[in-house]
Amino acid sequence: MKKVLYVTLATLVFSCGQSNNKTGSQTDSTSTEQAAAKSENFGDPITADSAITIEEMKTLMGDKKELAVKVTAPVEAVCQKKGCWMELKAADGTSLRVTFKDYGFFVPKDCNGKTAIIQGIAKVEETSVADLKEYAKDDGQGESEIAAITAPKKELVFEANGVILK
Repeated sequence: MKKVLYVTLATLVFSCGQSNNKTGSQTDSTSTEQAAAKSENFGDPITADSAITIEEMKTLMGDKKELAVKVTAPVEAVCQKKGCWMELKAADGTSLRVTFKDYGFFVPKDCNGKTAIIQGIAKVEETSVADLKEYAKDDGQGESEIAAITAPKKELVFEANGVILK
């Protein structure tokens, strides 16, 4: 009889503890979900502090071929196949193509218009005709626009190791 009483008492204490933990977890997960609704992280964890504009990055870049930096700008375009690249819009109307380190993560295909904070390496590279055509195809451009791409393009590009979308 004493054993039954101890088992019942232990079960009651354990179940009350579980009930309180569930309530706490629900509250914590609700707070986490609300925070996640405000921003999403992809790739390596990064913070928003010290992010600069694309124009400031270009100034810091100067004649360098590479620069480790954190940049913030609105998302102008995203790969509609997988989310494997995006373009950020600079205040001067130009775009910065962003790819993701080692093809290790993607961003949502519907993030156009959100603000991105990216951390990684800005580089001056020559983008091949084949890659330019593939980007145009991924962006949903028409066959005539894709066929008009006939020369490689020397441009500033960015390889991000971490992204925050707001």
